[in-house]
Amino acid sequence: MLIKGGFRVTTDFAAKRWIPFTAAMLLALPCGAQAESRKPVPASSIDALFSVWTTSTPGCAVGVSENGKIVLEKAYGMADLEHDVPNDSDTIFEAGSVSKQFTAAAVLLLERDGKLSLDDSVREYIPELPDYGTSITIRQMLQHTSGLRDWGSVEDIAGWPRGSRVYTHAHVLDILARQSRLNFTPGTRWSYSNSGYNLAAILVSRVSGEPFAEFTRKHIFEPLSMTRTSWRDDFTRVVKGRAVAYAETEGVYRSDMPFENIHGNGGLLTTVGDLLRWNENFTEPKVGDADFVRAMQVPGRLPGGAEHGYAYGLGIGEYKGIAEVSHSGTTASYRAFLARYPDPHVSVALLCNAGNSTPRQTLHAVADLFLVGKLKPEPPRALVTVTGAELDTLVGSYRNIERGDVVRIGRSDNTLRLADDTTLLAESHTRFVDGNGLVIEFDGMDGGTLDEGNGTTTRIERFMAAKPAAAELEALAGKYTSDDAEVSITARVRDGSLELTRRP
Repeated sequence: MLIKGGFRVTTDFAAKRWIPFTAAMLLALPCGAQAESRKPVPASSIDALFSVWTTSTPGCAVGVSENGKIVLEKAYGMADLEHDVPNDSDTIFEAGSVSKQFTAAAVLLLERDGKLSLDDSVREYIPELPDYGTSITIRQMLQHTSGLRDWGSVEDIAGWPRGSRVYTHAHVLDILARQSRLNFTPGTRWSYSNSGYNLAAILVSRVSGEPFAEFTRKHIFEPLSMTRTSWRDDFTRVVKGRAVAYAETEGVYRSDMPFENIHGNGGLLTTVGDLLRWNENFTEPKVGDADFVRAMQVPGRLPGGAEHGYAYGLGIGEYKGIAEVSHSGTTASYRAFLARYPDPHVSVALLCNAGNSTPRQTLHAVADLFLVGKLKPEPPRALVTVTGAELDTLVGSYRNIERGDVVRIGRSDNTLRLADDTTLLAESHTRFVDGNGLVIEFDGMDGGTLDEGNGTTTRIERFMAAKPAAAELEALAGKYTSDDAEVSITARVRDGSLELTRRP
């Protein structure tokens, strides 16, 4: 998650922050643990969770497996509002960043075959990347500790954000090849970047000698009978049974589809049943072996040895006291969440074609029904009462000194809130949390620290809005150019304000 311009910008990974659950604890879980007997989950209980999706809305498909057997596949809402086609259990959706684990798996299969090492420098395979004077390893690239800039964020600066024009892997290489620096020294911090997974798809093609989509089809999808799974490597290709994605504004739905050919970071076209078949491979491997699936689930570490909770396209965490391996996904208005609970051997898959859906929360509501007797009640959070006067001293704008983006904190009644209306709960008079991994620790009037739940803490400093005089504004007028983003921004004074313009 980035907090940018006062709004929390949710990447398709960051919809979920992971509460650390050590790799040793996860890998020690029994592979074939049997679920305790429980009463069957009534169909009405599932239906109630999806009752908002009707014949006049898009919707979701949900699947559940227990002990390797699919026990639920059901769909709600419409796959195509123009042609009145309903979603069904075989409807194909786009999985967003849930796709990343398949890309990582392809790389690990090549390592297993001796074709590469995760500790190899990425430039051995993709020499187009600049030499930054320090090696970026494949492992760092897959675990988001490479320091590589997210190419989509660069293009957003350029005025061509994703969704505004067609992008290909050639574009990704071109954009990354002209970045003059990294965001940080590789291995020292964690920062989500789609760039690494697009590069990984390119790397797989170069090392294997065949297109990435073909390699994954032969080595992952076919062995697991994932017959309805493919990649959006050509967005113009006709895909039978694919749901159209829709965005909602004031009750009106409009189609909102990805039209780019980049994949590996996302772009997986799949069904809930196929995702459950993939999840079962972690218990009964048909692709790879026990060492392979174990390696997939080992989270990375930062300097000092702390795990950051991200393995290879997989988040390693916990949910209500039990281990959870999961990932979220967002592309255009497709939404996805895939979770696996090794003990008691339960998996849940959720795919939606509605941008206003909440897949993580909905999936957990489904999981609650199938994990009866396994979940631990969440302990009451120890909160303190902070006076309105104390809260007022914390309200304001804070700049992330590393990224430059802004955290805006306001007050509503006796609660602090972020600009997107997220409530901050007071664990002390200086420590505030959102209940989902975000922690802000104030250290006085000047600022504090921000921890986004991934093992990386950054300093935030309060600033006051400037009120420059006319002469000061005129001094800022001019043309500003970035070679990295291939953009020029013109600053001019108009009606007492500074106006920024750029093409287009």
